[in-house]
Amino acid sequence: MPDNSRWDRLASGLALLAATGANGMTVMVSPSVPSPTPVATLVTFTASVPDAPAAANLWYRFRVRKEGGVYQLIRDYGPVNALDWTAVDHDGSYEVEVSARDLNSGEQAAGSLPFQFQSRVGVGQPVVSPTANSLVFLYSAPACDAGSRMRVQFQRAAGPVQYTPYQACSPGASMNFYLAGLLANTAYTAQHTVDTGSAFESGPEVSFTTGQLPSGLYSDTILVPGDGGTSNPFLLGGPLGGNPVANDLTGNVVWYGPVGITFLTHVEPGGVFWGIVEADGDSSQQVVRKFDLAGMTLLETNAARVNEQLTAMGKRTITGFHHEAVPVAGGRLAVLAADEQILTGVQGPGPVDILGDMIIVFDQDLNVVWSWDSFDYLNVNRPAVLGETCPMAGCPAFYLAPMANDWTHGNSLQETADGNLLYSVRNQDWLVKISFDGGTGDGHVIWRLGIDGDFQMDSTGLFPWFSHQHDASFEPGNPSRLMVFDDGNTRVAQLRGGNSRGQVLQVDETNLVVTPVLNADLGVYASAVGSAQHLHDGNYHFDAGFVQEDNNVYDSYSIEVDASSQIRYEAHQNVILYRTFRLSDMYTPN
Repeated sequence: MPDNSRWDRLASGLALLAATGANGMTVMVSPSVPSPTPVATLVTFTASVPDAPAAANLWYRFRVRKEGGVYQLIRDYGPVNALDWTAVDHDGSYEVEVSARDLNSGEQAAGSLPFQFQSRVGVGQPVVSPTANSLVFLYSAPACDAGSRMRVQFQRAAGPVQYTPYQACSPGASMNFYLAGLLANTAYTAQHTVDTGSAFESGPEVSFTTGQLPSGLYSDTILVPGDGGTSNPFLLGGPLGGNPVANDLTGNVVWYGPVGITFLTHVEPGGVFWGIVEADGDSSQQVVRKFDLAGMTLLETNAARVNEQLTAMGKRTITGFHHEAVPVAGGRLAVLAADEQILTGVQGPGPVDILGDMIIVFDQDLNVVWSWDSFDYLNVNRPAVLGETCPMAGCPAFYLAPMANDWTHGNSLQETADGNLLYSVRNQDWLVKISFDGGTGDGHVIWRLGIDGDFQMDSTGLFPWFSHQHDASFEPGNPSRLMVFDDGNTRVAQLRGGNSRGQVLQVDETNLVVTPVLNADLGVYASAVGSAQHLHDGNYHFDAGFVQEDNNVYDSYSIEVDASSQIRYEAHQNVILYRTFRLSDMYTPN
């Protein structure tokens, strides 16, 4: 065990030494609990600058490193001076660094605080500990030898066995795993297994019991039960600003996330999520965030910080993020943002405020490394197909006029198999392929797919094209088969009625021909939002997330269809869901 008093004295001294910059500004870092503390204990690290001028406008950046390692960004520069963070995977010595910058004077300084996270393992025995989330627990196991790997299996009585992902062993440090995908108020057992490469060694069973659900979570009502298969057995949904919730296919809650995420955009392997937080009037509160199963922030930036970088690059600035944040190759992140211009005699007489989209690609430290602006590459004289304007539901932030033409309203991005970007432009009824070329592309439009685009639709059906579509992507492993949720706004307006559709299209990029593979009538009309996903068993999942019911109530329907368009599973939710995801488990997106 470490000498706690010696460690505390070292921490205080090092914090003061590192905090004093050459310009005289001092940054102090204070933890909400003393060091050392058990691993996975959430600690609030608060920064202060006691000698800052009264008129200072301070921004703070938080980075963390393990002893002897390299700093990793957690939150880029912004006005928030406190960070909730903990070490999760391994115990040990860490250093939390806070840099402060006065936007008025340009002065900056950094302070750091060493902090010790202790093992929870007692006398070599594994232990299960609760977290602040009543359905997420921490399994802590003794250290294992280098070259081996460990995972944890857990189950309730007569329930299916679930597994965490494997982690590589780190000699001398305990192994820690989040257990998630649990029913409330239920007894479970958990047990770790070490894969040495030549044998599997199991630890003892540990019992634990989950807690109660918090109030305010949305519910699933099963309208069409599944057939009992196990393909993608969890259904995760992200309501606009509420708690994300995962249910099993009988409607039982198995996980919930933090409140306040406007758009839950993507699920990464290992139980990691991307989300966007919108906040009108302050671009520093427009946030893109990566968080874990317990809701802890892993990586974050804001639109005001991004605008500093865009301005330095000679680019237009953004009003905020919206609708999409998705990882791309090389550990980078692609995000949709809005920008606006006042143009005269374009999309209307006199000066008109026009809202477009910017695609921003960040590196692993959230530095802007590539961008694309719709004002530079799309025809701004082609207005929104249905004449949409803002303010209205779903509009991104805008500032130059009381009303703006909602010209593009992009809602999804995907890096294609050839390294380019597929961009869904809702208000143009188009999917646009953009030259990204892994980050070296010049941004030119390769093609436009949709009504009045570059492709011919090989169909004699009535209005076969999608319109006001969402969540377009090529199937994993099949770069010519495209999935899309066809909201159908333009079709419904022209035909004076109809439902949204789940579509799968065969795309011939050489001959510019599209052939329908699936065109499923989903039985409801969602005028906004939506998802499309290929499931392991060959069926497709679609989210009709904005369906108007009686008395102007908006609900959601999560629908699975087979290759013949027959509904094989359907759940109703009493809330608007931007996207839903069918998961293999809480660690595996698909």
